[in-house]
Amino acid sequence: MAPRSRELAGELIAEFAGTMVLIVFGAGVVAQVVAGGLGGHDSIAWAWGIGVMLGVYVAGRTTGAHLNPAVTLGFAVFRGFEWRKVVPYALAQTAGAFAGALLIRWNYTEVLSAVDPGHTLKTQGVFSTLPGNGTLPVGQWGALRDQVIGTAVLLFVLFALSDTLNMAPGANLGPFVVGLLVVGIGMALGTDAGYAINPARDFGPRLASFLTGYGGAWRDQYGGLYFWVPIVGPLVGGVIGAGLYQACIARHLPREADRDTVKPSD
Repeated sequence: MAPRSRELAGELIAEFAGTMVLIVFGAGVVAQVVAGGLGGHDSIAWAWGIGVMLGVYVAGRTTGAHLNPAVTLGFAVFRGFEWRKVVPYALAQTAGAFAGALLIRWNYTEVLSAVDPGHTLKTQGVFSTLPGNGTLPVGQWGALRDQVIGTAVLLFVLFALSDTLNMAPGANLGPFVVGLLVVGIGMALGTDAGYAINPARDFGPRLASFLTGYGGAWRDQYGGLYFWVPIVGPLVGGVIGAGLYQACIARHLPREADRDTVKPSD
């Protein structure tokens, strides 16, 4: 295998593994709350954030730990990430999410079957998102709006956290702060569409649930095809958020040569 191909293969493995870790914690906590009756909204938000943090620690040194096609696309558009890697990264992330969801589906087989023998919308939220979390009066367009906004927030702040000309976290604190970002999004923007903010995080587990008995996985509680919303919304929102950071913040930051002349504000 050529060095370039071997390098890409290592990157794809890292993205697969990091995203799988993310889903094991994320889908696992939702299964525990929904099917096991243990915990609540706060434990879900915290465990998703912890999953992101640990996934970033797994893949961070190899790839920077995108773990999300919306992040990969944003970095390709604005940070010079190689376009030839965008689709392979997205496929690796989706495959990792699929594998992580299958592991949770297998581990919670008995509990899910006891609580929801027909594998319906009652427990579908363990694996994928729904408008209004399947119960509140939010339609597809409201959910799409939510996904655009939520992912724009994610990329706007993520670009700030990864910008060495700004106040990027030092040492190994980056993954921890990114995890806190996801906790915050979950606590502030989790109502309208379950804060997927990641096409791989939603589509991979959705496919895993469909192949293991959830026949309605592609549709929402109204019967409409819904799977496209947490794909399109994050991809659009991510580019918007990244673009806003570059336009509003990055272009005004002092360059390295100017740093010594910039004094902190009083």
